[in-house]
Amino acid sequence: MSAAPSASLYVGELDPTVTEAMLFEIFNMIGPVASIRVCRDAVTRRSLGYAYVNYLNAADGERALEQLNYSLIKGRACRIMWSQRDPALRKTGQGNIFIKNLDEQIDNKALHDTFAAFGNVLSCKVATDEHGRSKGYGFVHYETAEAAETAIKAVNGMLLNDKKVYVGHHISRKERQSKIEEMKNQFTNIYVKNVDPEVTQEEFVQLFEPFGRITSAVLQVDDEGKSRGFGFVNFDTHEEAHAAVEALHDSDVKGRKLFVARAQKKAEREEELRRSYEQAKMEKMSKYQGVNLYIKNLEDDIDDERLRGEFEPFGNITSAKVMRDEKGISKGFGFVCFSSPDEATKAVAEMNNKMIGTKPLYVSLAQRREVRRQQLESQIAQRNQIRMQQAAATGIPGGYINGPMYYPPGPGAYPPPGGRGMMGYGQPGMLPPRPRYAPNGQVPGMPLPTPYGQAPPQAYGGMPGYPRAPRPPQAGRAPPPTDPNAPPANGAAPRPAGPQGAPAARPPPAGAQPPAARGPAPGRPQQQPPRGPAPGQGPAPGGEVPTITAAALANASPMEQKQMLGEVIYMKIVQSQPELAGKITGMLLEMDNTELLHLLETPDSMNTKVNEALAVLHEFSQNDKLAAEGK
Repeated sequence: MSAAPSASLYVGELDPTVTEAMLFEIFNMIGPVASIRVCRDAVTRRSLGYAYVNYLNAADGERALEQLNYSLIKGRACRIMWSQRDPALRKTGQGNIFIKNLDEQIDNKALHDTFAAFGNVLSCKVATDEHGRSKGYGFVHYETAEAAETAIKAVNGMLLNDKKVYVGHHISRKERQSKIEEMKNQFTNIYVKNVDPEVTQEEFVQLFEPFGRITSAVLQVDDEGKSRGFGFVNFDTHEEAHAAVEALHDSDVKGRKLFVARAQKKAEREEELRRSYEQAKMEKMSKYQGVNLYIKNLEDDIDDERLRGEFEPFGNITSAKVMRDEKGISKGFGFVCFSSPDEATKAVAEMNNKMIGTKPLYVSLAQRREVRRQQLESQIAQRNQIRMQQAAATGIPGGYINGPMYYPPGPGAYPPPGGRGMMGYGQPGMLPPRPRYAPNGQVPGMPLPTPYGQAPPQAYGGMPGYPRAPRPPQAGRAPPPTDPNAPPANGAAPRPAGPQGAPAARPPPAGAQPPAARGPAPGRPQQQPPRGPAPGQGPAPGGEVPTITAAALANASPMEQKQMLGEVIYMKIVQSQPELAGKITGMLLEMDNTELLHLLETPDSMNTKVNEALAVLHEFSQNDKLAAEGK
């Protein structure tokens, strides 16, 4: 196989969750990789399903093409070819052939093996549906037109897996579309429906005979010979068929209005119906754009009338609906539609986060599911990019933030017994914690990277990214130093590094005053005692998990809100998942505060979210295990 001078490969048919790091692990086994880029949507940053891999030399690229083409990446067979940068060469279609009537068992590799005998194959693909099943046709692109001609002559009409296949030159979509339009404009076959069941075959033919010479006319009947109310009529010329459609469409025959139109294939009819449905949906959305509100976090006893009554002060309501399941139980959300955008905007400003019963409402303009998903993906991608930049700025290798995702039992900040304590953020669906920068550019509460499973350095307790209030000192004991490099205030020798690798504290310079004796620095706020139990201190034996109210949450700052919620959620989860409680808590804290309050109030919803998080962690661990075995 001839090597491209650029040593650049195109890798297609990728799962949307495949990242540059995953591809690097696979392709770097062949030879040194210069760069890898997964192509993504400019707005949502969602993978487009293909990537480019650039090797330092062409020989490695050729070897990767031979050894890795059609190999499985996250359960999907990738398709590799030399990258063709010139779009004019890609679009000429020279050497491209089309194969149809393929057996569903024939995949990309089988098709490639069949046609590789006739020349150098640049690309080979079997078309599949959204479930990965073959559509029965495919394409093979040869390096030369001569190889394509040879393949067509050799394989067209032959049996592949006991099915006779058609092989011909590939026709571009533009040419196919023009031919379809030409056929539409020159139709001779017409479809007739809403025919009275009493109309016989002879009467059906006589109805269309005045318009020209009929080559065939069939009135469809069932197994008992009774008319099914529709049929087809084919005329000799287009003019005759067109005249019949113009004269008989919507005409009255035995008390029924006939439907007469050009006969269409099933796929064409479905496409037109889908297009008209999408158009109607877009018109409906544009009609209600800016006036329809989405409300969630509703109490179970709120009905349509109560919902309407809460929003009536803001304007004229055209509809108010609480969504319910098949048993009539409220789903906790609904919609309110106003007559003008100004009224809707005012309602959002006044009602969002307002307490109705025991829950704060979430109110926003209603959006289509696709738009909401794109916005969320865009926000997540932006947050990930910022975090990776922040990680790079702090010198953490790999662009990932490895932080403790647990609540340590005390000031020593060691992981809980039996827990692994540390986790990376390479897996899909999991986000690193939000680091908060101090004035000098450092990240408070952010540990130094340590090997997986080791304890972080001391003085890092609590959730990463959310500063934790210190415990008040016990009677007769000096308060802990605020400087991580300062020695204990009681004059004890600094503790050496422990067996788990925690670094020893460095002694202060000679004559330096211990921070505990200096008092608070000017302009520094006094530390407040914690509101409740320290993170990681589960409920005492026989005690209860502390509760948190929406009112108490509203009085706290956004940073404190996450801290308070994280403490309570952790204590609820640690009872059933002591080893993974920290990781699951970190995943849940990415949700809105109103949703987190809802989880705390409804144990079933909490269990559902915990199970989802466990499934993600299990999938990641399995992928890690498979990757390790593959190495």
